[in-house]
Amino acid sequence: MLWEVAARQGWINAFVVSQPSRAMATAVSMARRGELWIHLGMTVGETAVGFTVGTLIGIVAAVMLWWSDLLSDILDPYIVVLNSIPKVALGPIFIVWLGTTVTAIIAMAISISVIVTIMMVYVGFREVDPDRVKLLRTFGATRLQILSKVVLPASVPVMIAALKVNVGLSMVGTIVGEFLVSKAGLGFLIVYGGQVFNMSLVMSSVILLSIVSVLLYYGVSALEQAVLRTRE
Repeated sequence: MLWEVAARQGWINAFVVSQPSRAMATAVSMARRGELWIHLGMTVGETAVGFTVGTLIGIVAAVMLWWSDLLSDILDPYIVVLNSIPKVALGPIFIVWLGTTVTAIIAMAISISVIVTIMMVYVGFREVDPDRVKLLRTFGATRLQILSKVVLPASVPVMIAALKVNVGLSMVGTIVGEFLVSKAGLGFLIVYGGQVFNMSLVMSSVILLSIVSVLLYYGVSALEQAVLRTRE
């Protein structure tokens, strides 16, 4: 591996960028002591809660916007503004409101994922074949029947796409929250490692974070394939 060779040959400063063998040794040592599983479980748990809650809130909000044109007209500009705000800037606000707790970290994860969910799912609802909607209205279908029989089933691919985006965004929100307030988690290890100049700890945490992100993405992809098979 080029990184390992470069560090061993002195082409790069191993103190600054560490090297794979040291990062692996650090991770193995923490795993044997049991510390790694605590930090890993904390990050995965916070991400899972933020992802689930953010997605559910986003889908419910999208349904409300589709249901009421008036509500959509009123809230649409605010949603666009909220989407443009760097969510990292909300971190101090959540800390003041919720304290230096896990709740603030989860709120950070939710804030990053919920707006994207609303926008993606609502656009998906609006792009459902209007002729099918008109046909149901012609036969006297209620708005609830149109939603349950046409709009939601037709929007399943969009909702799955939103899940694939959200799982990464929720992880970002969790790590940002852990940077700010956490005393456990991969984000905490990255910050702590940087503060004590332990780059092996930083790099091992970053590598683990990358692996977790990939696994979560493939988990959502597996869910997508399962849903698509049931629709065939």
